[in-house]
Amino acid sequence: MNIYDRLVAKETTLAVIGLGYVGLPIALEFAKKIKVIGFDINEKRVDLMKQKIDPSDELVESDFNNTDIEFTANLEDLKKATFFIVAVPTPIDESRLPDLRPLLGASKTVGLALKKGDYVVFESTVYPGCTEEDCIPVLEEVSGLKWKEDFNVGYSPERINPGDKVHTLASIVKVAAGDTPESADIIAKTYELVVTAGVHRAATIKVAEAAKIIENTQRDVNIALVNELSIIFNKLKINTYDVLEAAGTKWNFLNFRPGLVGGHCIGVDPYYLTHKAKQVGYHAKIINSGRYVNDSMGFYVGKQTVKMMIKQGKNPMESKVLLMGATFKEDVSDIRNSKIVDVIRELESFSCTVDVIDPHADSEDLFLEYGFNLQKEVTNDYDAIIVAVNHKEYSNYTEDEFKKLMKDGKGVFVDLKGIYKNKIEDLTYWSL
Repeated sequence: MNIYDRLVAKETTLAVIGLGYVGLPIALEFAKKIKVIGFDINEKRVDLMKQKIDPSDELVESDFNNTDIEFTANLEDLKKATFFIVAVPTPIDESRLPDLRPLLGASKTVGLALKKGDYVVFESTVYPGCTEEDCIPVLEEVSGLKWKEDFNVGYSPERINPGDKVHTLASIVKVAAGDTPESADIIAKTYELVVTAGVHRAATIKVAEAAKIIENTQRDVNIALVNELSIIFNKLKINTYDVLEAAGTKWNFLNFRPGLVGGHCIGVDPYYLTHKAKQVGYHAKIINSGRYVNDSMGFYVGKQTVKMMIKQGKNPMESKVLLMGATFKEDVSDIRNSKIVDVIRELESFSCTVDVIDPHADSEDLFLEYGFNLQKEVTNDYDAIIVAVNHKEYSNYTEDEFKKLMKDGKGVFVDLKGIYKNKIEDLTYWSL
């Protein structure tokens, strides 16, 4: 029996290393079909999952039901597994260079549990070549085993979209690749146990790595174009959303919207590709230009807000701004790489007082990551309000409700995503 048959027969176990937004849903889906070990180095997170609580606040208790899974932070437990899926974060550092420490750390962990005949599949987003050039040498060194002779490796990029209840693991086509034709087939068949939409068998591991990284790079560049158009249209005193609505009547117009590009995917992945491009002697002009535009948008929003307050005769040093939303996107609790922070920093550089609220974010996490807390209660003396994140809780406010929060019922209203377009009459309205 090969490893796939043994997994299906529950004679062996699949392990998922890293139980965040990506790893936990994968582990639970597999646990409905086969035996699974869910491993995370964070014991507090593991304890919560043992109680059927998702620390990322994406899954509900019922998602844990009818699953054959063992949650653990104990390395010894991993040794029972023969098929390992690595789903740890791949962030960037302060210099915007790839930070492979979590990935290489997870590779060491797997290496300590690796045995002859085992499989290791990486899901973390990386640059083309990372699996074979960076991860496999760690597996070999720690385990003392030889790649392809003693164990096989594959790559299957994650496509989890936080907060999305429609495009789920099962309903999105999965890309998978292996280091041999046989391993590629076994890896694809294993994923087909849980991915009803099917599995695309990529030609090589590098192809699968490249496919993942250009998915988000493509979106990043397109959003950067629309953000740049928004800056131009603002100077021309044209509403960007009016322009996009008109242009969108053409059948092949791409429906991208301006906004802050943060999070752990679109705002990060292109830096992995440009890093690798530089290593092979090419400076990626379009991708880097897109990154520059998108990384500048938070500061742009802050500066525009201050300029509008000054036009109303307000002194920024005496002004108070309410910023609604701190997560990187709507209806999620994830604060990683949130560009809202750039808006706050720009406002504070003009000595504005900034209050931040968010029904989904954790105040303690924000303080640890960025040095500010959420405001427990709002006041009624704001000079400007910025609706920065389109949480569902913010979608049905009326202008009168916003005016009650403003000093003397007047002020600047910034609607980043245009959800209040044509609904604000008395306040000074601005959107991207």
